[in-house]
Amino acid sequence: MVIQANKRIVLIISLISSFIMAFMGSSINIALPSIGREFNIDAVLLAWIATSFLLTMAIFLVPFGRIADIYGRKKVFAFGMLIYSAAALLCAFSQSETVLIIGRVIQGIGSAMFSATAIAILTSVFEVKERGRVIGITIGATYLGLSLGPVLGGLITEHLGWRFLFFLNIPFTLLVLLLTFWKIKGDWMEAKGEKFDWSGSAIYGFVLMALMAGFTFISGNILLGIGAIIASFVGLGLFIQYESKSPFPIININIFRHTPAVPLQRNTAGYTCQYPTKAGLPAYNRVFVFSNLAALINYCTTAGVGFLLSLYLQYIKGFSPDRAGLVMMAQPIVMTVFAPIAGRLSDRIEPRIVASTGMILTAVSLALFTFLGSDSSTLFVVIGQIILGIGFGLFSSPNTNAIMSSVDKKMYGIASASVSTMRIIGQMLSLAIATLLISIYVGHIKIQPDSHPAFLSSLRAAFIIFTILCVIGVFASLARGNMDRSQD
Repeated sequence: MVIQANKRIVLIISLISSFIMAFMGSSINIALPSIGREFNIDAVLLAWIATSFLLTMAIFLVPFGRIADIYGRKKVFAFGMLIYSAAALLCAFSQSETVLIIGRVIQGIGSAMFSATAIAILTSVFEVKERGRVIGITIGATYLGLSLGPVLGGLITEHLGWRFLFFLNIPFTLLVLLLTFWKIKGDWMEAKGEKFDWSGSAIYGFVLMALMAGFTFISGNILLGIGAIIASFVGLGLFIQYESKSPFPIININIFRHTPAVPLQRNTAGYTCQYPTKAGLPAYNRVFVFSNLAALINYCTTAGVGFLLSLYLQYIKGFSPDRAGLVMMAQPIVMTVFAPIAGRLSDRIEPRIVASTGMILTAVSLALFTFLGSDSSTLFVVIGQIILGIGFGLFSSPNTNAIMSSVDKKMYGIASASVSTMRIIGQMLSLAIATLLISIYVGHIKIQPDSHPAFLSSLRAAFIIFTILCVIGVFASLARGNMDRSQD
């Protein structure tokens, strides 16, 4: 099928969808204390309003990336937008924390559908030499959403209420749907005719749920928590073994190899393949593997920062939601500026160099936040966020460019899903670490003045762990090697 897609329209669609999800996530962080007061819930349960969304996304991103490759990326993208919009209305009208979390779960399913396909569609339309620039612009839109989320989210929460944040999604999603059906004719289905791997998807979902459950249970029942984490790793081993033998795997193991599989024959069970190797080259796709690992670590160390700073500014410093939002604008504004620049640089300079430099700056900023105290100045918080914004802006675009340029066109959907999956799993683990430490130091109680010292201790512990992980991430980023620019 011939795809008629105006590059500019596809880029606009990608920009709007990236903006929507980022704005929603950052604005909800600011609104969490207000939601907690309305429903009378503690900080640990509050974290699940964000975590339930992320966990659902993580479970469904890769399956929907595969479904999109088989049945059409445009279809999955559009249906995802519809589901996301309907779930936003459910959240807006929720009268309990249970209904709100259910709405966030459904919203996570919709978000997984359009997140798994947005970058794949963008990569399908633009050539290799243009990808760094357009991916940088798209990530810049993500950071613009992150920038406006805290300040607009704070103002809206303060004057209109947190429910209005969900209503804001509707006009944006309707515009995206209009452009998608009006301007994009045809669809991308490079894996059309292949079967969907239901068993592999179920095992994959179990691995993620067990991992998150382990982090949740470990503070209350250490044996149950450790048992769930061990079960997740056992499940991961089974998943890898199953996928390596599946004729139509949910995650094609070929994507981790240095060279594409060469089909020898096709029978009723599917393809039988051999994997050619070249002298002096590793037996795996080094750029893809280490770029994904670096992304996972980077998001794991940075995603919890917004959650922790939102609580810090409102509980410890006594800021209103709108004032806290203004302070938290510093990081995403800088990220918005640097992401397109970094994307263009990665078209000319090895992504490994640009991304690793960003990772180093991120580690520096996280180390600074370990010194946060009740008497820390607002300027100190802003400076830390600026450094974090520069670091993250330099890292994200080149890293995404490296991932998408390291695979064959047939695997764009799954590669796009892997980018989003690393982000979501990293964000989920980051929030899990922060929530675990709060539950250990503060307990399952609302944060009150007498618990402020304990909360500050949990905050410092979280930033120490994030700093250590980020330093490890620097080595993962450097280990990826140079990108093969011969792909198209």
